Amino acid sequence: MAVAFELNKQYHLLLLPLFSLTNRYRSPSLPLSRGSTSTRSRLNDYLISYKCSLRLSHVHCKSHNSIPFLPNSNSNSTSTSNTTSLLNLQHITELEEPAHPHALFVFYLSCFVGNIKENLWNFTWPCAIAMLHPTLMPVACVAFFSKLAIFIGGPLIGNLMDYFPRMHSYNFLNQVKTVAQVISGVMIIHALGAADFCVSSLQTQTWFFVLLLAMSADKLASLALGVSVERDWVVMLAGAKREIALAHANATLSRVDLLCETGGAWLFAVLLSKYDLVTCIKIACGISACTLPLLLVLNKAANHLSLGVLEQSPSRSSPRSCEKSHSSDWFLNPKKIVKDGLMAIKQGWNEYVNMPVLPASVTYVLLCFNIALAPGSLMTTFLTHQAGLNPYMLGLFSGSSALFGILATFVSASLVRRLGIFKAGAVGLLSQALPLITAALIYWTEPMSQGTSLASFLALIVLSRWGQMSYSVIGLQIIQTTVHPSKANLIGTTENSIASLAELVMMGVAMLASDVSHFGLLTVLSVCSVVAATGFYCHWLERTTSII
Repeated sequence: MAVAFELNKQYHLLLLPLFSLTNRYRSPSLPLSRGSTSTRSRLNDYLISYKCSLRLSHVHCKSHNSIPFLPNSNSNSTSTSNTTSLLNLQHITELEEPAHPHALFVFYLSCFVGNIKENLWNFTWPCAIAMLHPTLMPVACVAFFSKLAIFIGGPLIGNLMDYFPRMHSYNFLNQVKTVAQVISGVMIIHALGAADFCVSSLQTQTWFFVLLLAMSADKLASLALGVSVERDWVVMLAGAKREIALAHANATLSRVDLLCETGGAWLFAVLLSKYDLVTCIKIACGISACTLPLLLVLNKAANHLSLGVLEQSPSRSSPRSCEKSHSSDWFLNPKKIVKDGLMAIKQGWNEYVNMPVLPASVTYVLLCFNIALAPGSLMTTFLTHQAGLNPYMLGLFSGSSALFGILATFVSASLVRRLGIFKAGAVGLLSQALPLITAALIYWTEPMSQGTSLASFLALIVLSRWGQMSYSVIGLQIIQTTVHPSKANLIGTTENSIASLAELVMMGVAMLASDVSHFGLLTVLSVCSVVAATGFYCHWLERTTSII
């Protein structure tokens, strides 16, 4: 009996590390925001700890000199190591394999179609409005009220999306977006055909009021769709606990977005070089209307391949409670809408402030003050009227900026693997700040009429896009892994609402300094915001590292 007891004790000692390893693998993985080590390094730590425990158990068995080793002890050790290797391989495969791979592929196609339409329109309307008058006023005014609508209505839209099923809200927002873009195109065509146009009388023009409403609805729908894609849908399809698969999905989405940004800019440049501006606006509106049925079909296919995961609402509440809280009478009660909107703003602000990685989000908000030294409506107006670039060169500039952003999606994964996610974010911010500081110095010291100085100025802005997109991808994953899915839309829209407030302030400054010659003031403010964001993040990183 004593011999049998000792033999059983030896078996238990040999199998103890294996049980501890499987229990360790079954525990939920730590989110990336809690440390600076990557998933691969944590897997190595697991393997090292297992090897140490295996050696300790082997030594402990040798200490029982009265009981000789069994003849098949080597085979048991080999079997244990093989089982461990299989468990390790299975765990890595689970981290790398998305939860719904086929649905995720269809989701990428849907994002490609939607982003092509979005980026083509984002390049069409600034060029069209910039042609109305050689000042910053029309473009800045439209952008100002669009950002104001996002700041006010963003939290309410996010709160509604958290209670309604994903599929219904996504399809409805796509329909609103398409209608808003078509109405905006009609209003711009009407303005271009008007005989007399005066900037001082914009507020009295009916078409301009309708244009502001349509553009505001378009931007609100774009905000809601972007948040649902980046914070909710991709997490559901890739898997919140599958960190490697989620990182690959985020990088793929960024590449799709940037590829569409490149394609949209070049497509509009080619169209504008062959056709007049009115015809290009009609083509952009036609593409927007024709892609809507395709988007609805692709979204339905993604939901079918994910076994109905996207039919659920992000909130834990049941559909019945959703119907009770937001019935049809709710949309006909203005007081209820205002009350719920204020409550949504308060709730979104509280959830946003209590985020464990709030400084990473504040850094993103500070970067949004940079509206001058980045491809956008103000830069398009400046290059059109002061630098005198043709549409083909404008498309080349925007496309090159997007290509550098695509490069950042490949390099950022390597930075995270080598430096950790937080230090990689600091490298991205520094890579954005240094080129922009140099670009601002060139603007103030060299005349933009010279080809060399203008080319250097634009090249540095293109180079800064590498750092901007690097931090965008890294910061997104930091927040994704710390925010619960039931609060993803609310916190995401609140963050974008605060970011819109930053852009709103800068657009207000652009409206006051409406002349293109005052563009240098906007460049100084933009550089200061990027430098402040970099310093704030690095200070937070230093404090966090010292505490750890």
